Amino acid sequence: MGDVATDRFGTLAHALDNAARLSLHDPALAIEQLQEILKVHPGHAGTRAMLARVYRTIADQLTLAGDTERASAAYAQSIRHSVHDPVLQQAATALCRNDLAVAERLLRERLKQAPTDVAAIRMLAEIGARLGRHRDAENLLLRAIELAPDFEAARHNIAIIQFRQQKLEEARSHIDWLLDRDPHNLQYRNLKAATLARLGEYGDAIPLYRQLAREIPGDSRIWLGLGHALRSAGQTDECIAAYRRCIGARPTFGEAWWSLANLKTFRFGPADIEAMEQHLSSAKLTDDDRLHLHFALGKAREDEAVYGQAFAHYAKGNAIRHAQTNYSADETSAHVARSKALFTPAFFANRQGHGCADPAPIFIVGLPRSGSTLIEQILSSHSLVEGTMELPDITHLARRIGDQKRKSDPSKYPDGLATLDAGVLRALGEEYIERTRVQRKSGKPFFIDKMPNNFAHVGMIHLILPNAKIIDARRHPLGSCLSAFKQHFARGQTFSYSLDDLGRYYRDYVDLMAHVDTVLPGRVHRIHYEHLVANLERGVRDLLGYCGLAFEEACLAFHTNTRAVRTASSEQVRQPLYRDAVDHWKHFDAWLQPLKDALGPALDTYPATQVAA
Repeated sequence: MGDVATDRFGTLAHALDNAARLSLHDPALAIEQLQEILKVHPGHAGTRAMLARVYRTIADQLTLAGDTERASAAYAQSIRHSVHDPVLQQAATALCRNDLAVAERLLRERLKQAPTDVAAIRMLAEIGARLGRHRDAENLLLRAIELAPDFEAARHNIAIIQFRQQKLEEARSHIDWLLDRDPHNLQYRNLKAATLARLGEYGDAIPLYRQLAREIPGDSRIWLGLGHALRSAGQTDECIAAYRRCIGARPTFGEAWWSLANLKTFRFGPADIEAMEQHLSSAKLTDDDRLHLHFALGKAREDEAVYGQAFAHYAKGNAIRHAQTNYSADETSAHVARSKALFTPAFFANRQGHGCADPAPIFIVGLPRSGSTLIEQILSSHSLVEGTMELPDITHLARRIGDQKRKSDPSKYPDGLATLDAGVLRALGEEYIERTRVQRKSGKPFFIDKMPNNFAHVGMIHLILPNAKIIDARRHPLGSCLSAFKQHFARGQTFSYSLDDLGRYYRDYVDLMAHVDTVLPGRVHRIHYEHLVANLERGVRDLLGYCGLAFEEACLAFHTNTRAVRTASSEQVRQPLYRDAVDHWKHFDAWLQPLKDALGPALDTYPATQVAA
């Protein structure tokens, strides 16, 4: 290797310069080269600093992709290479091993001796983030920058934590602070573009993504982010071109292939299918790339009406993803049982008149892929209603009430709702209105929150927002469950990767909603997808009547609405009513017996309101 660097890379300076260039489009290879340099120069500060930066780049990319677990591991590696104190090195090494108890003990002992050690505070915040204690992590990081206002890494961590929590305006303020000091930083600009996109500000996000793509044309993640933004903005042709550029930069990038498939109206050609099949034959393919390719090929074969091959690909993709999740169907059933025990007619009668009286929110709940985007598109075509997205804010409030310090701790939700007085319930409703204000751009008096999982929180919604409207979007159990099984979701919906889990989840959903119908009769307006498709005008008039809105013809011409749509059905709802999906599940009927068994009475009694046995 020589006394300064390897023969492979030349001088140390040349090797570091080469790794810096690689880090822009192939961070994994850059890390490999930097680690080779450290074998010969283990204490070289410049190499360690660059490793810290590259790991942080990887962590940022994983965060933007919604992969918080792997992002946390990359952030830990970044921290390990950025600290030099022996105790902090020990703690960072423990973090990388995911030995959080050891890392926390070392850091708390350090902070007893040196309570203003901002590096230790930052590392303790990373442990909080790893455990899902985002508020604690955020408060620690705020303390770190209070002590050291120019602590750039801590400021960057705050932006990431707030981005994960959907505190997008707060995140943007910290990103802008970082960009004021380092306006050309690619990580900060990429995070700014992603934040703008989540805020629905595509007019600013898309040009920023385009500029980044011009500067780093080989960065597949930037092309992917641009494609997602263009898709939501309805610029489908440009979106497809961006996904193609993404694949050109990294041909085995499964998420890019799936993103094309997920356009729903897109069709793969024979060359595309052959390329994906060849990629799947590689033993070096990552699990994430492999599962995305299986989902994409499932869609490709389904479009060719080769349903056996299509289902085989969907099943393989789901099996990989299911192995990566820790979803518990028993926990969902237990939540439903606790909710039914808590929410009685007397419970609600004793709290009548509590909560925030604002009538602005319209919640659409149910299972994903059950027609909720169609309902949202119809409503948002009304002159008084604004469509937003699947907002995480109700879930955030529920988790706070649950007060789980660790994921293994029992949740105090929903039982904790019984301890909240009228003032707290009103404050929670007002907080929801304030938190969601950032998503409201038009000034219209009503807005839609389309998070389907909010069915689990209908009781809380009624308590904190008694005048909000709640719409249950329901579809044939085989149709909705199969559609979810065929969909790889960007984040969440971990129940959807097993036919058995899907069937049990659907049963729990209809069970809880039937209970709500009993204790709060008429509170929820139910729309069956098949009925809406069969008689659109009748369904629209009933829907608008429930919402207290006058009928408008524009709601029947929902497909002409040019608003941004941020769900898997974004292309479908920009077309006239899509009727083919009603019985599409029948093509896969031969493979659905495990789902039928799990659904039980929920399948036999559809579409009647039912309680699971």
